[in-house]
Amino acid sequence: MRLTTDQIQAIKHTAHTVLGADARVTLFGSRVNDARRGGDIDLMFETPHALPDRTARESALYVSLIRQLGDRKIDVLLKDARTAEAPVMKLARETGVLL
Repeated sequence: MRLTTDQIQAIKHTAHTVLGADARVTLFGSRVNDARRGGDIDLMFETPHALPDRTARESALYVSLIRQLGDRKIDVLLKDARTAEAPVMKLARETGVLL
């Protein structure tokens, strides 16, 4: 996995601050593979709660990550209790790493 310990802690802190202590974060995509170089940071955030302001929370996650990790390409997926399961979410769980 091509993230530093500080980056992982920042991502987890963001998840818990924006979504709550029971939020989960999965890193998927090219950053999971140690043999590759570069690439964006693909993250799937999950919460068991239904979020009435899902879009605002997704934006808050992104802004917080940019502030903490710097201006880089970060892709954010957010799944709450009302979000339908998408193929990319299944792929993220199957091939990703839970942070």
